[in-house]
Amino acid sequence: MDRRSFLASASALALPFSLSGKSAAADPIYIGDMHFHSFFGPNDPHSRPVAKTMSDGQATLVAWKQVGDGQWIEPTDRGIKQKAVPQPGEAMRRFQRQMAQIKGHVAEQNLKLVKTPEDVDRALKGERHIVLAVEGAAFVDEVAHVQLAYDAGVRHLQIVHYIRNPIGDFQTEKPEHSGLTELGRKVVAECNRLGILVDLAHCTPAAVKQALAISKAPVVWSHSSIASAGTKPSFTMVGWRARQLTVEDAKAIAGKGGVIGLWAMKLDVGSTPQAYAQRLIDMAGIVGEDHVGIGTDINGLGAHAMIHNYADVRKVVEHWQAQKISEKRIRKIAIENYARVLKAALQPVRG
Repeated sequence: MDRRSFLASASALALPFSLSGKSAAADPIYIGDMHFHSFFGPNDPHSRPVAKTMSDGQATLVAWKQVGDGQWIEPTDRGIKQKAVPQPGEAMRRFQRQMAQIKGHVAEQNLKLVKTPEDVDRALKGERHIVLAVEGAAFVDEVAHVQLAYDAGVRHLQIVHYIRNPIGDFQTEKPEHSGLTELGRKVVAECNRLGILVDLAHCTPAAVKQALAISKAPVVWSHSSIASAGTKPSFTMVGWRARQLTVEDAKAIAGKGGVIGLWAMKLDVGSTPQAYAQRLIDMAGIVGEDHVGIGTDINGLGAHAMIHNYADVRKVVEHWQAQKISEKRIRKIAIENYARVLKAALQPVRG
């Protein structure tokens, strides 16, 4: 396919479903995803155009996360580990470079960016929107950098990931800050002030507790899962187990209006979209149907993934429908819960 044909097809895909004829239903159930990746390594972004996978599954609200520390991590038999330390200014340059690449692809695909609560409402009505997001704020070594992220279009910020940082502790290494640092606490408050959704995925329990005490807006835990009752995930465990969220922390996030997302990790959830669907219903039984959502980690789990695209996520919705789950409940889990907390977070908090 030449570039002109590619862009023409992308433009067609970017139409709302209600106009493109993709939906057989008068009022389809759209999909929101709190945790999506693309553009790893040297691959050509056109090798997996985002508009197509969104179209295939009727996904309309997708948080596209660049990996803020991706240059300095690597997979091991214990999970993802830090392999190097960024030089001064290097993480910021990476952030700016990758954000420009993502925004360029979004523009080519004729997709829209979420910047305001009204944009979220449009996504709920079928217009495909991308939420610019970052996994691991490695580029934030002073609070003013949060403003730079906001100005670049970021509206969803996961504050820690897999490398040592000046913001706070993360689950897969021994804590060294007793939770959030002073900068980390300021980052949470600054996200509130500007209108950026705070994502606590990868944070230690101490960091979760502190962030919840500071934040004046609901937060999310975009991806992983809720551990069995009584289980205390630890950095001493294999990576995916260390990454689970305790029942207590899940309930605390829900108690402040937040949402917990489920990843598509086979070792944790199972090997089929149907298993994923059931696990989300099980999580809703723990924290309530208003406080769980989809956080696939598409393109982030490698061989451990059991969901690879939004056509697979559509199978999750279809399974719920076959199981006679109420449409109201399906809509909440599929998109509305994420939309609600995102809209709340996009309202700047003054004072």
